[in-house]
Amino acid sequence: MGGQQEEEPSVRLFREYLRIQTVHPQPDYGKVHPGRTVVIISWEGTDPKLKSILLNSHTDVVPVFEEHWKHDPFAAVKDEQGNIYGRGTQDMKCVTIQYIEAIRRLKSEGKRFPRTIHLLFVPDEEIGGVNGMAKFVHCEEFQAMRVGFGLDEGLANPTDAFTVFYGERSVWWVTVHCPGCPGHGSRFIENTAAEKLRKVLNSFLGFREKEKKRLDLSQCLTLGDVTTINLTLLQGGVAYNVVPEEMMASFDIRIPPTVDLKAFEEQIKTWCQDAGDGVVYEFHQKGMDQSVTSIDKSDPWWNAFSSTCQKLDMTLQCEIFPAATDSRYIRAMGFPAIGFSPMNRTPILLHDHNEFLNENVFLAGITIYTGLLSALASLPPMQADA
Repeated sequence: MGGQQEEEPSVRLFREYLRIQTVHPQPDYGKVHPGRTVVIISWEGTDPKLKSILLNSHTDVVPVFEEHWKHDPFAAVKDEQGNIYGRGTQDMKCVTIQYIEAIRRLKSEGKRFPRTIHLLFVPDEEIGGVNGMAKFVHCEEFQAMRVGFGLDEGLANPTDAFTVFYGERSVWWVTVHCPGCPGHGSRFIENTAAEKLRKVLNSFLGFREKEKKRLDLSQCLTLGDVTTINLTLLQGGVAYNVVPEEMMASFDIRIPPTVDLKAFEEQIKTWCQDAGDGVVYEFHQKGMDQSVTSIDKSDPWWNAFSSTCQKLDMTLQCEIFPAATDSRYIRAMGFPAIGFSPMNRTPILLHDHNEFLNENVFLAGITIYTGLLSALASLPPMQADA
């Protein structure tokens, strides 16, 4: 694909960013900005009283298992096909640089728009955003940004189409405690923790199987439209020959916006009651906001986004995001937000070994954002701007 001297400056910047090891559990945020800092870069509009455009990206990336990578995951190696390998190529350092390069391109063309555009770089998204976006949306600095519409990360799409996310599933992390009678491992002890645990597992995983079948048998549903339950932790026991007095099971549950959350918790309560005396559950995370962003043509934000994509001959697939991003905190504050990473013809490799993005797909994404930002930041005053 040519030597380093022939490389597009935007690709070179992307690769430089990938080499900054902002990987958990000890992200080197200092090379981006010292401390666990939220960085804001604003391009003021000609009418700053109007609501602004928020371009959100997170600076952190997930850990790697280097022995499974064909290249150093922090070297940003580019192969002969133009594939750039590195942790964060898809999630989501590509989008960060695409934002920057799109604005650079627009500014170099002498463009100005009525609405202010804010670039936002936040830490710790990959560990829940507790010290990142979750806190920041409640700060005065966030309020001062006067957000009207937000863009955040999405997912790659292996087809010619581009995936767009207008909502997310609620994240519930639940631990079920199963107490029981302890004793010697050689006896048939009644009312053991393990017997109760088995009933809990049967109920939770039985529901999981039903939802999986519902997804498998439907051509209309995507992963974001069903509830997933996964057993992620098992705890209990002290020795082979001692029947434990308590066993615990932890589950990662993701619930689509169409599900009645109160009714679903009642279902969990029933599963625990059916398992036996004293079985209780506790939440370690319990997302209750089910806000979704309008994808109706009558919505001016969505109309600007989708019509721009149409002009660029892009096919959009609109879905509920199956996992979780910082968009949920933006929507919970009452602001529309779209999850979108312009990566088509690309396998979904976020958090996976050998994560990569082709430089041509990356460069095409800059052109896409250039069009999107022009349209969104040019939207005339509307009622929401009052």
